[in-house]
Amino acid sequence: MSEDLISQIIENVLQGRRNKNDEGLDDDLTGQPGVVELVEEGLQQGVDVEKILVDGLSHGMNLVGEKYEKGEYFIPDMLAAAEAVGEAMEVLEPHLASGEGARESKAKVVMATVEKDQHDIGKNLVCIMLRGAGFSVVDMGVNVPAPRIIETMKEENAQILGLSALLDTTMPFMAQTIEELEKEGIRDKVKVMIGGAPTSEEFAREIGADAHGKDAFAAVKIAEKMTTEGGR
Repeated sequence: MSEDLISQIIENVLQGRRNKNDEGLDDDLTGQPGVVELVEEGLQQGVDVEKILVDGLSHGMNLVGEKYEKGEYFIPDMLAAAEAVGEAMEVLEPHLASGEGARESKAKVVMATVEKDQHDIGKNLVCIMLRGAGFSVVDMGVNVPAPRIIETMKEENAQILGLSALLDTTMPFMAQTIEELEKEGIRDKVKVMIGGAPTSEEFAREIGADAHGKDAFAAVKIAEKMTTEGGR
């Protein structure tokens, strides 16, 4: 029974269906349970929380990533799937924080869109993916000045910092944030990854970041590598 439920969760992640009111990418599936209802059903049935997360939600998003890389899915499809997983994660998180579903996070990641930049879609997607992959994520939101980012890194004792920018004009604030890390003497304790449409691997090297993520799926792989291999 649980395997059938997990299969349904995966299929509805692929369809980008948050709840029974969503149509889905392929057909009109309105009225059938979406990801949130299926996760709630799984919890009621006593399905292992980590199984729902890893085998259902995370595996579903991995399949979405594969379809995106093959050109079968586009950004709106990916965002629909991520939103469905994001809402399901809100249902799961209380169960992950205590009881049988409790587990130690791989690392703590602070995510922020830099100063004077209001774009958050890419950052939000990375946050969802990281949480699904087992990271503890502190989402600082958008338009976050460097000093506040540094303050949060210290308060949270985070190991990884993710910076996002979607405007050419806000990219320098990424460099400023890394400079602030150095001034505060904590740069060598933090791995920094950057992302956003105008950024590149070359720019990451130029400003002294540890890595550049071309999309949310790449960002998760980078975070995994930073945790297991030390980053660079």
